[in-house]
Amino acid sequence: MNLTEGEALRFVPFSVARSKENFTDEEFTWYRNDSQVKNISSEEGQWTHHHGPALLFLSLSINDSGLYIMRRNSSGKCINYSVKIIVFPATQPLGKERLYLSIKVPDRNPRIPCPDPVMKPCKKVNGNFTWYKDLTPLRDQHGDSLWVHNATTADEGIYTCICTWTHNHRVYNSTASRRLQIEESSATFPPQIITPQTNTVHSADKGSRTAMNCSAFCGKNMRDGCDVWWQKNRKSLETEDGYGLTISRAIVGPSKRNIITAVLTIARVSAQDFQATFTCVAENSLGRDSASVTLKPPESITPLVIGAVSVVLLSVLAAAAVKYFAIDLALLFRRYFTLSSRHEDGKVYDAYVVYQTQKGDKALEETLCQFVTNVLPSVLEQKCGYRLFIHGRDDIPGEDRLELVETRVKLSRRLMVILTPGSGSGSEVTDQQHASPQTPLVGGYDWQVGLHEALVQTEMSVILVQLGVMGPQGYTHLPAGLQHLVRKSAPLRWREDSRGAATKNSRFWKRVRYMMPATPAKNTPQSAIV
Repeated sequence: MNLTEGEALRFVPFSVARSKENFTDEEFTWYRNDSQVKNISSEEGQWTHHHGPALLFLSLSINDSGLYIMRRNSSGKCINYSVKIIVFPATQPLGKERLYLSIKVPDRNPRIPCPDPVMKPCKKVNGNFTWYKDLTPLRDQHGDSLWVHNATTADEGIYTCICTWTHNHRVYNSTASRRLQIEESSATFPPQIITPQTNTVHSADKGSRTAMNCSAFCGKNMRDGCDVWWQKNRKSLETEDGYGLTISRAIVGPSKRNIITAVLTIARVSAQDFQATFTCVAENSLGRDSASVTLKPPESITPLVIGAVSVVLLSVLAAAAVKYFAIDLALLFRRYFTLSSRHEDGKVYDAYVVYQTQKGDKALEETLCQFVTNVLPSVLEQKCGYRLFIHGRDDIPGEDRLELVETRVKLSRRLMVILTPGSGSGSEVTDQQHASPQTPLVGGYDWQVGLHEALVQTEMSVILVQLGVMGPQGYTHLPAGLQHLVRKSAPLRWREDSRGAATKNSRFWKRVRYMMPATPAKNTPQSAIV
């Protein structure tokens, strides 16, 4: 018996409890049989004593745990009865080791009787019953059994009956607990194989070990009543060498579905196994279901590898092609997707052109003059329809130079900077075809206004075009603002002697057109520009 520290116990062996005889103390002997045999007294003053066959513990302690034996001498016969008592600390939570047999019922009105070791002695001494559920007292429940009406899963738990009884004018308590479980009703269905699907092909290597699973649904909340097994060519495999069968049963999910799984293990796959048909069979009283499986050697992965490599190569080639022809694609799509806001920015020019010359370098001056006065307008204006502002060609004679530069820059969508090896190195700066005394020096007003708009106001993009080779000095001779732009976007280099130097479909001019606005500015007459 598993008991709790501090409680009382009145125990009478079942063999004499049902007898109606009047027993005397002398007829019975109780003793504790541990490392030392210790007789139990029959004197009332002892916490542990006996009255005839009744063994009393008025306050159980941990030290009372042990084996107790009752001996009765009657009619020359010796009758022994033993009981093992284990006392648990009162502070230890109530665990399954102290619970009596659980009540598991599908009934919605279950009866929970107080366990016999407490109920019968309690009635013998005219004790009173009270009931607790999960250590919470239940009102108006004082019978030796507890009825739970219209029970649901919320009524599940540990029910404890407490017997309060009196001995020698002192009150004692004895307790016993058991668990109530409401079982869901069960239902049987015709078996249905979940896996595998019939005519399934199972891959296996010859000479290797393999396993095939078969799972079937047979009902709800059932413990048995359904069988699942494997056959080979319609014959049972139970006696076949090299084949093993493992059966497992599980109740799955809130719906309590019964799933039975049969695992067929083949220790060594043979050539005959590839020619055979394996069948999983599920059967119960309502019917039968089956699914067939055949073994097949695994296919070579070489075609898959070749296919995967081909896809990767095609993807890389496609990505490279898209990257290489990205500018061509963008220019192509510009023909078909017209921007709805093409004239809403109020700009008149597509680009404001700034360039510099290095006095004394005739060849470089001629190259720059040829590019600015002939090639640039020929390609961007005549062939592509853009509108450029170039000093010496588009300025209005007599207009204030500072106001002219600031106004035209603000009316332009792009700032195009023509870089030469001598740009910003102390050479003379001009935005006209020929330098004059009115031409600003390095870092002049054109550069200041243009770079301010590009770097500070961020209202226009900058297109850097490089003529010639910069040499060992690189771009270090350029003003700080231009060096910043060069770091952000590498200049587009134009070669006078290159093939298609003045053709709009050359690689150079495609890149320039890509950086220009998608649609040219509105053809506003010069007279309308204020």
